[in-house]
Amino acid sequence: MVYPYQDASQPLSVRVTDLLGRMSDEEKFAQLHGLWLILASDGHHRVRSDLSDDFSGASASLALEAQLKLGIGQITRPLGSHVVEPVEGVRALNRLQKTMMEETRLGIPAMFHEECLVGLLCKDATLFPSPLNYGATWDPALIEQVAAAIRLEAKSVGCHQGLAPVLDVSRDVRWGRTEETFGEDPYLVGIMACAYVRGLQGPRRDLLATLKHYAGHSFSEGGRNHAPVHLGFRELNDTFLLPFEMAVKLANAGSVMPAYHDIDNQPCHSDHFLLTDVLRTRWGFDGLIVADYGGISLLHQHHGVSPDAANSAALAFNAGLDIELPKEDCAQHLAQAVAQGLITMDKIDDIVARVLQEKFRLGLFEHPYVDERQINLQSASTRELAWRVAVQSITVLENNGLLPLVPASGSSIAVIGPTADDPLALLSGYSFPVHLIISDLVAQTSQVTTPLQGLHAAYGDDNIHYAKGCHILETRQAGTPVFPGDSGRPLQASPVSQDESLIPQAVALARRCDVALVFVGDLAGLFQSGTVGEGSDTDSLQLPGVQQQLLEQVVATGTPTVVIMTGGRPYHLNGMEDRLAGYLMAFAPGQEGGRAIADIISGAQAPAGRLTISAPTSAGAAPYYYNHKLKSGGTPIAFSFGTRYPFGYGLSWTRFTYQDFQLIGEPVAIDNGELVASIRVTNSGPVAGYDVIQLYVRDVLASLVRPIQELKAFQRIWLAAGKSAVLEFHIPTDMLNFTDIQGRRIVEPGEFEVQIGASSADIRAKGVVMTRGTTHVLPQNWRMESYCRIARED
Repeated sequence: MVYPYQDASQPLSVRVTDLLGRMSDEEKFAQLHGLWLILASDGHHRVRSDLSDDFSGASASLALEAQLKLGIGQITRPLGSHVVEPVEGVRALNRLQKTMMEETRLGIPAMFHEECLVGLLCKDATLFPSPLNYGATWDPALIEQVAAAIRLEAKSVGCHQGLAPVLDVSRDVRWGRTEETFGEDPYLVGIMACAYVRGLQGPRRDLLATLKHYAGHSFSEGGRNHAPVHLGFRELNDTFLLPFEMAVKLANAGSVMPAYHDIDNQPCHSDHFLLTDVLRTRWGFDGLIVADYGGISLLHQHHGVSPDAANSAALAFNAGLDIELPKEDCAQHLAQAVAQGLITMDKIDDIVARVLQEKFRLGLFEHPYVDERQINLQSASTRELAWRVAVQSITVLENNGLLPLVPASGSSIAVIGPTADDPLALLSGYSFPVHLIISDLVAQTSQVTTPLQGLHAAYGDDNIHYAKGCHILETRQAGTPVFPGDSGRPLQASPVSQDESLIPQAVALARRCDVALVFVGDLAGLFQSGTVGEGSDTDSLQLPGVQQQLLEQVVATGTPTVVIMTGGRPYHLNGMEDRLAGYLMAFAPGQEGGRAIADIISGAQAPAGRLTISAPTSAGAAPYYYNHKLKSGGTPIAFSFGTRYPFGYGLSWTRFTYQDFQLIGEPVAIDNGELVASIRVTNSGPVAGYDVIQLYVRDVLASLVRPIQELKAFQRIWLAAGKSAVLEFHIPTDMLNFTDIQGRRIVEPGEFEVQIGASSADIRAKGVVMTRGTTHVLPQNWRMESYCRIARED
């Protein structure tokens, strides 16, 4: 007999209602959490036990076989938690799914999720550049292609949900997770996030993107992991919720993940206002809300707002959560929570219905298995795409005319520095090889091209000479205790190397060569297994270890020196910037990063990157971001405040001039109007190149304090030497909004200064627009995107 829920021709609502009515309470509870297993193709699966237990304080679980008989909501990272050949991993997935479909009472399939931030996190998948690189391209269409490529790899191994993208708006570069962000501007983050979500989910949303970390995670106290966030709703809404709202409304994001911290003493995992009132009611979100790993447990273990796991589960699920990840630490106590009156079965039914609906909508009941013959990882097209992002994101910060260093010159080149030949130095924390470090597994890096390898290919072996110069970390430690920071454990000595013994050899090499390329920066890692990444915050913006000493001694030789910085945050060079022949920011450019760096240095490719995070002059200037309030600088302005390399900054091999700025159709109707600005941009230099034209707005007079400027539109453009283009930007008046004292998005009548330039600090033209009408309260579906029309002139 075929029940209605097994009939694909029935409406979703009918299938959900029928299946829900057939489930026992325990079968319902089983749908509300994941299991973190090491799967086996012979069906002898086992529970994974690693650092996550120390983090989440997991208690003993039920016998695995008995658990699986009840069904399961999700399986956590089946290919991303350990080294497994993809074919074997898919066979194991299929065996687990066979158990769900054929050996449980109701045959409810499981969902599988993996990390997908910088590529699918599993063996042999393509290692894409970091989100900071994504942002630095200022090219949403390219990032949509990246996410679409990740989607194809993920779907080929059976992944149903990807835990990406990160929508945190960078505010303090001391925060270790800065590397996971698109940058410090909420609009730019929102645009990039929408592109990423569209690419990852595809037109039918048959792989769920997961927006994280909801919300304000990046504005933690002191830039410290999990630390409290001090925000009122107005600033939270204007800056940190905007990208999430855009990705929900414009890109139909399928999942959201709350953050670990508390906002004004309310933990995000138990925040009914954020998870239900804002996300579901105001924005119309219809997907799944999944816990960050161990986030429900932290309600009683760290936040102290709950006495035990049962109460924590009730708090989170009542607030709006749908699924506990990575396993069942608190969800296994839901029966107890119901018995104690902490949560009702009606509430449980509502949540289970959402989970079942998504499983039906994804087609899991009809297509639960994966074809192992269709696994598609590391194709030539994805490698080429990874290279394109790396090339287009590398940002030139300084150039005294030495760059590009054309190979035909025959110069002898000293390649120096701890990141020059370390493949892990090109990868961010959520790449598979780096992620393995926290489990003491051997990194898999054979597919990575290091800068040294790329330079050998570009210049020939005879012209390239290498000396490491120093270490950053001599050993990579797993299992570092960091939760919470003042738990009474003894302070741990820094693992960063202070060994200067390799510096003299590097200095001698620099003296013998015509040019020195010095590679410095970070090693990404989780929980202090690196110098940047989740749980790897810093109290200084000095280069880790003795890299500054190495750089100063190389520069002192008088050999023209170019610095290439890789990593997850900008560091300052203590004044060395003025003495360099060139300075490149490459962030974490992924597996093709070495080739991309060589292409930029040699002139094979034109530099195109523009910064999306400001580089503070010192740690004392943090937090610093371009769209700050006027009084942020202090009274009087502190000498340390500000940045040498502002948001939007980046050099080219050519020059661009801006002319004929016009504001069209002023004044503008406040309720349905459009601010229109045009500018002629000409490549007045000797070679073709990229420019990123940026439009900012300043609200001159408002009822509440506003930032000194805010990005509202941008356009990346390629122009041949001597050629021009006229760009016409269209900004809906809705985008001039801010949140009022009643929590509404409003646009006020008055004066707005429009600024167009090459960076937030390099404004080439200004004008004033007046909005006409009375204060406008925005509707739910307000106009959230600007656009640009380009008319080229040959």
